[in-house]
Amino acid sequence: MGMLSPYRVLDLTDERAALGPMMLANLGAEVIRIEPPGFEPEPGNALRYAVYNRGKQRVGLDLDTEEGRNRFFDLVRGADFVFENAGPGAMAARGLGHEVLLGINPRLVYVALSPFGQDGPYADFRAPDLVLAAMGGMMALNGDPDRPPVRVTVPQCWLHGAAESAVGAMVAHHLRERTGVGRFVDVSVQAAVFWTGLQAMIAHAIQGRDFERAGTALQLGTITLPMVYRAKDGEVVVLGNGATLKPMMAWLVRDGIVPEEWLEGEEWARYDVKVLAGEPLKYGYEEVLEKLQQWIETRTKKELLEIGLASGVTFAPVTTVPEILDFVHLQVREYWRDLEVRPGVVVKAPGPWVRAMCGPLEFGSKVEPQGEPPPREPRQVPGGEPEGTLPFAGLKVADFSWIGVGPITGKYLADHGADVIRIETSNPPDRLRVGGPFKDGVFGPNRSQFFGAFNTSKRSIALNLKTEEGREIARKLIAWADVVLESFTPGTMADLGLDYEAAKALNPDVIYVSTCLMGQTGPGAKLAGYGNHAAAISGFYEVTGWDDRPPSGPFTAYTDTIAPRFLATSVMAAIDRWKRTGEGCRIEQAQMEAALHFLATELVEYQVNGRVPRRAGNEDREMAPHGAYPVAGHDEWIAIAVEDDAMWERLAGVIGEAWAAAPALKTADGRRARKEEVDAKLAAWTAGQDGLDLMRRLQAAGVAAGFVQRSSDLLCDPQLAHREFFHPLVHPEMGEVPYEGHQFIVSGYRSGPRRPAPCLGEHSMEVLLEVLGLEADEVARLAAGIG
Repeated sequence: MGMLSPYRVLDLTDERAALGPMMLANLGAEVIRIEPPGFEPEPGNALRYAVYNRGKQRVGLDLDTEEGRNRFFDLVRGADFVFENAGPGAMAARGLGHEVLLGINPRLVYVALSPFGQDGPYADFRAPDLVLAAMGGMMALNGDPDRPPVRVTVPQCWLHGAAESAVGAMVAHHLRERTGVGRFVDVSVQAAVFWTGLQAMIAHAIQGRDFERAGTALQLGTITLPMVYRAKDGEVVVLGNGATLKPMMAWLVRDGIVPEEWLEGEEWARYDVKVLAGEPLKYGYEEVLEKLQQWIETRTKKELLEIGLASGVTFAPVTTVPEILDFVHLQVREYWRDLEVRPGVVVKAPGPWVRAMCGPLEFGSKVEPQGEPPPREPRQVPGGEPEGTLPFAGLKVADFSWIGVGPITGKYLADHGADVIRIETSNPPDRLRVGGPFKDGVFGPNRSQFFGAFNTSKRSIALNLKTEEGREIARKLIAWADVVLESFTPGTMADLGLDYEAAKALNPDVIYVSTCLMGQTGPGAKLAGYGNHAAAISGFYEVTGWDDRPPSGPFTAYTDTIAPRFLATSVMAAIDRWKRTGEGCRIEQAQMEAALHFLATELVEYQVNGRVPRRAGNEDREMAPHGAYPVAGHDEWIAIAVEDDAMWERLAGVIGEAWAAAPALKTADGRRARKEEVDAKLAAWTAGQDGLDLMRRLQAAGVAAGFVQRSSDLLCDPQLAHREFFHPLVHPEMGEVPYEGHQFIVSGYRSGPRRPAPCLGEHSMEVLLEVLGLEADEVARLAAGIG
């Protein structure tokens, strides 16, 4: 039985937002999809519809008739959640908005996903994927600097919003269970896309400058590292840091790429830290990376992957959809789920995005026919706690994770009230503490917003887990915690005596959560790495950039922006089950397996019609023109997406020039046939115009357009300001920081962050003395484990 089996969900979404309710269905909730009687998706959307609606019940209701509405209201009375993405005010105009439904069922959690939120200056903007990628900050970071910025060719923005809608639903659910009061959840796709910026999100406020698009290079404030290297048969992603250079130097010497004296001539294990800190180097960084490239191009992607697994170095091949479907690791883990997309046509579709011992994820094998759901009495909600209660107040979390996915998951809990204690060390510190942007450009482990963004509202204790004293303190924290998070390479926690079996012996009802690149089992399990590597091996590099060039994005650790939305949803479901049953849970996540749900349609489509997705700049199958065009200023751009012929007529009216009114351009086929000519003339027209002013004029005329925003633009974006997205908090060393907020607003509740990110070990004594209740002499005995 799934973790969310007591709950019923009514799903009124379209194909853009159906992933959110599907995630709750995977976790065991009863999801009922409300559709017009006899509804079937358009042929062009049929595969996407099948992927994100498998396993849901389907009910045909005409909500414009009295009978249909009454039947719908009966369903609302027994429901726990409603999801919709009709757009601001659209459901209210039909008498079906959140105020009406909460009047019928005061305990309901009503989730509305829209491009910019339900109100504000941009709420009614037309916003296809290209416009959202521009206005959320994603496009400014993707692409090559000598060409226009690009989106990910496979549309991603609504998927980020849809996955985040599941998180928002679970936060509101926990608040509802405590207070007994239903909630309205307003989810913004723009805000969800903003979070794909990772270290670039508020970089301008921290270091005084924006990060700029630089292909696939990793930008760390003080240095920029190439990530994509040419192999014999394609590309691989590898990070030229100490963890790579120390073991690989022997290979470079053996194969004659560098002389033998290089082996001992440098502190290779600390090489990247020395570069970041400005320490003197024996061998220059550019020379070292050039030698690494010379060696890599002598081997195939498969050879490099195998060498990496044997030597502990992460070489992540840039994979295609066919290669993903044939990837042995996923087959060994029995990842794929059969899906009948049409009678007699069964394909492999993405499967479990986490593995939970307390409730395996459930996936339907087909789209069910429309039927009639069984009646359901309203569920009794515990309630009783006052307004102002935080959703996870009283929850205790021991956070052993580092880098991205684990800490972001812990941040969700901390910002919404949990007491999250971050267990870290100074030797070596979390990699993000030594990666920029640094406050005022000054290096320091307490000055990085790359770390700060993911660790708000937490406390920090510094432990040396290489000592028995450090491990003894860690065991005490595990015994104290309700939830344990870790994100090390599989086997690391077991080597420390801190794995799930050890934790369960200390704390039988613990929720123990592991996340890593490839999962805890399988031939690729030892492949350690970051979201950059996962993005490559999961297929996202192959679909970002220009067809005539190597990949040029997505920015930084892209899957680190996908996996936490799935992991946090499952952890919140496990916490709900724990509160109901008193039973803990073991959860493990392979970040690749979660990320593939953002390419699910393309994976299925290839099996049905043989189409292999590939990077194509900003081109779109249906919309034309569809791209980024220059505007006034240095490297400033506007994204314009003409969704249909009527929109082209409106754009032509704004342009007001004879070429735009040509009969040959009145159809999408005609505009595609003259793509270069249309793009050139459109670019000549936009050039010199103010980007924000042009965006507003085009939107007012009914044309989908969005200014391509960087960090500096987003920090003063009026829509984000309207949503009070940024949270200024005073950090002990960095001063005031406008911390990034959450992507949803819950009625009657103010989301975090609540405290700035901690300095390294800032709360060590507080945790030892007050949380663990140790006496001073015991702290002295354990001193060797602190630091």
